Amino acid sequence: MHEHRIRRKVEYVDTDMSGIVHFSRFLVFMENAEHSFLKAAGAGVHWRDAEGREIAWPRVAVSCDYLSPARYGDELEIRVRVVRKGTRSLTYGLEVLRDGATLARGKMTCACCVLNDPSGIKAIPIPAEIADRIEEAHPREEG
Repeated sequence: MHEHRIRRKVEYVDTDMSGIVHFSRFLVFMENAEHSFLKAAGAGVHWRDAEGREIAWPRVAVSCDYLSPARYGDELEIRVRVVRKGTRSLTYGLEVLRDGATLARGKMTCACCVLNDPSGIKAIPIPAEIADRIEEAHPREEG
């Protein structure tokens, strides 16, 4: 699995006083798509493994380029693609679209970490049962 899509309707709470989607909500939409991707891949956002380790995916880098506004009531499609699969991290390319037009593009890198290690938060290799289900997407051909 290397790509996943979700749909979402813009709600009033997503907008600012000007009636457009607040910039921070695009990151929430992208995170929702990431969570849906992980669930579809059989992984969790936050779970305990058989050894009792508390595992999660904290972000280590996030960026977003805003190309066009979204408004209350818009139907959006959010796409997530694995652009890099490391031993201990995943980097996603994300896109928010309305009627096929790209409104925002983002990139997010998340590390697979143990949260309850005695020495603090610690990056670990992505567990094999998850890593085996996730692959890097091939670069899109330019048309």
